[in-house]
Amino acid sequence: MEDTRSICFEPVTKDDVEAMTMVMKRAFDEDSRRHLGTIGGPPGYDDGEFIRKWYLGSNADAYKIVKDGVIIGGVNVFHRPNHSYMLGNIFLDTEAQDQGIGTKVWKSIEKKYADAKKWETETPGFSKRNHNFYVNKCGFHIIKIENPKDLMEASYIMEKVIE
Repeated sequence: MEDTRSICFEPVTKDDVEAMTMVMKRAFDEDSRRHLGTIGGPPGYDDGEFIRKWYLGSNADAYKIVKDGVIIGGVNVFHRPNHSYMLGNIFLDTEAQDQGIGTKVWKSIEKKYADAKKWETETPGFSKRNHNFYVNKCGFHIIKIENPKDLMEASYIMEKVIE
């Protein structure tokens, strides 16, 4: 496993949109290619609009994930009432995947939001790697599957309750 000590989180700025979009595009395209045989992602993932809307234009805590001075991903967290949080999005560049970095990122997020009583997130139904990551690495539970019969529209709703 690669040494992940050099990873840090920095607030996203408008100057990061282009670099983060390139990373996001690679990550989402690889996930879609792997599971669907095509490329794609949520609206705006490939032109910067997703980053501008959900990282800069929302009330989320938005971070770029940086390793050795290079942006390798991003994560955004939305505050909810009663010590609840929504993990809006987490992504890693294809070169940074399958090395334990995602798990380290999640553990760092949990430490940063140590007051959390509940976490929620959502991920595409087709993305089996995401399901494995959230359930087996991060401790989430699938609580609902929306549109389960539609491969493109299926969505897994997950939560993690901290006792």
